[in-house]
Amino acid sequence: MNERQAEALRTAAAEFLAREANRNSLITVTRTEMSEDGKRAVIYITVFPELGEQAALKFANRNRGELGKFLSARTKGMRIPQFEFVIDMGDKNRRRMDELSQ
Repeated sequence: MNERQAEALRTAAAEFLAREANRNSLITVTRTEMSEDGKRAVIYITVFPELGEQAALKFANRNRGELGKFLSARTKGMRIPQFEFVIDMGDKNRRRMDELSQ
C-alpha cells in the first residue's frame, strides 16, 4: 500500500491519541502496516509505563470510531481503512535488549 497513506495514518493516530488519552501514560505510535488493498491497517503502539499497556490498548481500540472521524476530517480523499491497535512487541523487545546490554 501507499507509504504516504500509512504515514498519514500513523501521524493522525499519534495526534489523536496525544489529544484524547489520559495523562497517566505516554502512548507512542511506532508504525502502521496496511493491507495491499488499503482496506485494513494495524497501528502499532508502545506505552510508558508498561503497567498502563492494557488500559491504553483498550482505550485506543474502544475509540477507533472517533479516530475514524478524526482521520476523515484530517486526510481528505483518503479511504479510511478498518484498523486495530496492537502493542509493538518488536520495539518492546529492542528496548529490553538495550536495558540488558547496559
